[in-house]
Amino acid sequence: MDWIIENGATIAVSAVLLVIVGLIVFKMVRDKRRGKGGCGCGCGGCAMADICHGKNAKNEK
Repeated sequence: MDWIIENGATIAVSAVLLVIVGLIVFKMVRDKRRGKGGCGCGCGGCAMADICHGKNAKNEK
């Protein structure tokens, strides 16, 4: 119990960072399932469009 009390601030900061990273990963997975890209720009001039979006990118060009 003493160890938890002595390291309480480190544990709290680590827990907050873990929650933030978890939320970021959750949003990335949700966006990927909805078909949103990760780069934020159009696929017209992207050399990786076929790999990133597969058949959907070919139809958009």
